Amino acid sequence: MSRLRFGAFVPPHHVPTNQNITYSLQRDTELVQHLDTLGFDEAWFGEHHSGGVEPINDPMMFIAHVAQVTRRIKLGTGVVSLPYHNPLWVADRFVLLDHLTRGRATLGVGPGALATDAKMIGLDPANLRESLETDVDVLMHLLRSDEPISIETDRYKLVEGRLQLDNYTYPHPEVATAAIVSPSGPRLVGKHGLGMISVGATLTAEGFDALGYHWDVVEEQAAKYGQTTNRDSWRLVGLMHLADTKDQAIEDVKYGLSAFCDYLQHTASTPQMQVTGTDFMGHLEWVLDSGAGVIGTYQDAIDKIQALWDQSNGGFGCYLNFDHNWADFRAKKHNYHLFANHVMPYFQGGNKKVQSSEAALRQVRDPLAAAQWDAIQAFTQKHAAEKNVPAVGATSR
Repeated sequence: MSRLRFGAFVPPHHVPTNQNITYSLQRDTELVQHLDTLGFDEAWFGEHHSGGVEPINDPMMFIAHVAQVTRRIKLGTGVVSLPYHNPLWVADRFVLLDHLTRGRATLGVGPGALATDAKMIGLDPANLRESLETDVDVLMHLLRSDEPISIETDRYKLVEGRLQLDNYTYPHPEVATAAIVSPSGPRLVGKHGLGMISVGATLTAEGFDALGYHWDVVEEQAAKYGQTTNRDSWRLVGLMHLADTKDQAIEDVKYGLSAFCDYLQHTASTPQMQVTGTDFMGHLEWVLDSGAGVIGTYQDAIDKIQALWDQSNGGFGCYLNFDHNWADFRAKKHNYHLFANHVMPYFQGGNKKVQSSEAALRQVRDPLAAAQWDAIQAFTQKHAAEKNVPAVGATSR
């Protein structure tokens, strides 16, 4: 396993819907710049077309925008709802994005999170996971092979389809698929050797218990298709808000926790996210008592990620903060500052040498300080003797 990576999964959520949408998207851009400055490794953006709360309808377009104002952070589609599109055009556009970002883009795919999106284009949500399996087969052929592919489904037809551009990333950009509760995502991960984004890692008790199940399915399918599993490409997504104290964190989330929960309970057609409560205290209880997330200090975040690591029975490659607007923008940015300054070094070992260096100096500080003072006294007295004047300050510190 390589060092644990960190990032953010940004749908994004903007509730309530009486906000300036242009300014909301600008804050999303500024957030990614902030994450880049703080040293986060990845940021992922969703595709949504209904509900009014999650306004990015083309994550590739958003990535092309933020790539121009960031330096090193990797940018992923989290996710492109592949059954909504012709996979040839998805692959074709993403290879272009691979070139434009110089390999900083990752293609995340899924069946589509909002049933209302599928309904508007005449798709039955019950069929989307099977459609995704077919579409990923086509997508990976296009990215990996020079041979044309022909296929006809009830949604599109390809006649000797092929890409006209080589990939920038060799042999092709990383592709990952979302996993919440069903085995759909893990099956594809194992079959094609993809990355996996476990969105349900801390959202519900079922999501937490699904971690072992997800990886069991991955390994089962990988063995079936002769693929090698790689836990470094497994990303876990969890909800958190951090502040200097737990009381401050709770005070912060009075700003927007209930609006977030109300959206999941009454607007978003995502029944796998079983939010409970009818007011702020009820929603706070859901987060704190169910294990859905963390509202507290950086130590609480460390404890949660360690628990997820242990639960995964072998580790994972990346932890993604499920971005939200529980707190106002100032407090949200401070939350990410605390995470980067204290949580990331704990797991990445980025401060081990400075801590050991400090500890070593403490062991020898007193005799070295005494020797330094003796040297100062001796030189002061020498200087005074040369000038034939009293040695000022030579005998006291």
